[in-house]
Amino acid sequence: MHSIKSRRLRKKLYLDEFAILGFEFSCTLNAKKSDEFDSLLSQLVDFVESRELSMGGGGDTKLFSAFICSDHRYTSATEDDRDSITAWLDKQEAINNITVGKLVDANYGI
Repeated sequence: MHSIKSRRLRKKLYLDEFAILGFEFSCTLNAKKSDEFDSLLSQLVDFVESRELSMGGGGDTKLFSAFICSDHRYTSATEDDRDSITAWLDKQEAINNITVGKLVDANYGI
């Protein structure tokens, strides 16, 4: 896929052994008010950050989607992180129809 590149260039471009993996998830919410949504989102952010991960995405009181990856440079989210986020989402009564994607390259989507 990639032409032969030096280790230094692979690192700079986040290729091969320096690729950073993350995953996407989406779900529907049963939040009746924006206060419920804000509280749920705050709890989710706290949980994600407790695992030293970052989350980017958004939604509203009905639908939410985000991408999760590691907080640290040259570190990837793991299957354990993916399973933990899935389990946390499953425990929430206000969250339904959870779809969690597989680990993919966060920079190149491969």
